[in-house]
Amino acid sequence: MIYGLHLLIYFDIYLIVALSLNIVVGYCGTITLAHASFFVIGAYTYALTTLNLGWGFLPAIAAAAAVAAVVSPLLSFAAWRLRGDFFVLFSLAVQTMLFSLFYNWHSPEDPIGSLTNLTNGSFGIGGIARPSIGGIGFSSVGSVAVLFTIISGVFLLLTWALLSSPWGRVLKAMRDDELATRSLGKKVRSLKVQALAIACAMAALAGAMYASYVSFIDPASGALSESILFLSMIIVGGVGNRIRGPLVGALLLLLIPEGLRFMALPDTLAVELRLLIYGLLLILLMHLRPQGIAGDYKLN
Repeated sequence: MIYGLHLLIYFDIYLIVALSLNIVVGYCGTITLAHASFFVIGAYTYALTTLNLGWGFLPAIAAAAAVAAVVSPLLSFAAWRLRGDFFVLFSLAVQTMLFSLFYNWHSPEDPIGSLTNLTNGSFGIGGIARPSIGGIGFSSVGSVAVLFTIISGVFLLLTWALLSSPWGRVLKAMRDDELATRSLGKKVRSLKVQALAIACAMAALAGAMYASYVSFIDPASGALSESILFLSMIIVGGVGNRIRGPLVGALLLLLIPEGLRFMALPDTLAVELRLLIYGLLLILLMHLRPQGIAGDYKLN
């Protein structure tokens, strides 16, 4: 029972990440490799605001989303000029830069959260508070699962409404023919800024949820391998529809590593095998079904 609730919690977190990436990849047609960086920005923001400032769960996750939205122009401004492979390479550079920042922002002589030791480097930050709202603590796995399922359900509905709106339809038009969209008087640059800000904020909120559940965060959660995992979710699940593809991708990419646990493999081998399976799935789908298992849009 506890194991099933644990999987549900991770599914809720991954679903929000997949929904956010679908906005960028499925509706803007832009592939990014920097999403894990924004995930971990949210996790660190939650950790620092709860531990150092004593903020509650809701203000802390709101701050996490806001910080990521403020940082998102690192990507969105580049999207004004760069397309396709060039933007992918730029997002990889942003991912590498932010990961290096998380990993090296450390000074052992200074307290965690100070300007010289903001992330505590590779040692990470522990003792992060579990969610608490209005004096009600969510300390058990079951209570966290209920809370996170409600949050993910809210974002599922919000994403559905947003992508069903005229704003979402303009995003799809921009993806299919940016020049034609410009000719209709649509502000393409503003749309890209908005879409990336929303996606990065959602990823950061998911990162804050992750930090609150595991009570620990370190730079490994923002590594390139995590960005590849997130991207694999929506490429395998499918992009271009409102929620079906992200749902399938988040579920499938959650069950693969959990299935490997039952094979009693060494941890290092299981990690490498997981990445191998992800790679094979991506290769097969890009050749046999470029739109993913449940997607509508074929990635070029």
